[in-house]
Amino acid sequence: SQSEQQILSSKLECAQSIKDGVLAEAKCTESNLLTPFSQRGSGAKTQTQAALKLFQVETETLYKTVDLEDLYVTSMLYEREETEREVTGGEVAELVWKLCLAHSASFEAADLFMTLVFELRHLSLEALKALWQRSSFKCRDNWQPLIDALPSCATEACVVLMKEIIASGEVDEDKVEYFFWSFSFIPKPTSGMIESLAPLLKSPGASQSCFLGVTALLHRFCSAYSSCDGVPAVQSVMRTLGKFLGGNCSVQDSERLSKMQLVLKAIGNAGLAAASLAPVLSLCASLESNPIEIRLAAIQAFRRIPCSARVSDLLPAGD
Repeated sequence: SQSEQQILSSKLECAQSIKDGVLAEAKCTESNLLTPFSQRGSGAKTQTQAALKLFQVETETLYKTVDLEDLYVTSMLYEREETEREVTGGEVAELVWKLCLAHSASFEAADLFMTLVFELRHLSLEALKALWQRSSFKCRDNWQPLIDALPSCATEACVVLMKEIIASGEVDEDKVEYFFWSFSFIPKPTSGMIESLAPLLKSPGASQSCFLGVTALLHRFCSAYSSCDGVPAVQSVMRTLGKFLGGNCSVQDSERLSKMQLVLKAIGNAGLAAASLAPVLSLCASLESNPIEIRLAAIQAFRRIPCSARVSDLLPAGD
């Protein structure tokens, strides 16, 4: 039937010439005929001819020889030369303005943002506070470059400023969560960072990310300092977490149960710093009147506590 006929009849012919194993020339002819309007091979028809010819072969290598002395092994982290000049708050504020004017998906914006992060690391807490007063505005697309750059700064001054921004309630909740999760990735935490963040755990509305972010920072700090349990800032955090346990982790309602599970998870996060709480955790796990979720969470809280502290307290004597 007419409906089963081809609408388009196409043909492609190519002739290739190969010399010494290399394609020297190729000529192709392609024709397309619209069959419903054709009569005996004529009608609505297109024909395309293409010719490729090899003119020359480069004998030189495309790659320059590299002196092995110029090569070195490095990580995949970004490298950037440290600036020797003094960075001022005014220069950084100007950077934020430039970021606002640049297209957010451009290479220029990416370079400016990285420059902003590295220059923030050179500012004191006082300079950062002044910068926040000048540059906490939102760009035309509702973006706050300074808010996004601060978590990558990772200096004590930046962490203290983030803590003050969190406490002031000046930023959206999702940005606050972003701040807390960034604490887990700070490579070299300081006791000053912990001291600054510790009061946030006592606030009534402290979120899950607050507890987990601060204690993850604590764990990284203690992994670098063997006697971290003697640091006052660490002791302050552990006292706050210990008070939540109430001596035996007993709970009265579902809300208290949920909070207790979160605190126990945070204690597990803290790792070496939590050794002082091992006796209380042991009691929480062995107390039969406690809900099974609490007893299991108490056992899991031992996961980073050294064996010397946890085995003697958790396991009963005898068989």
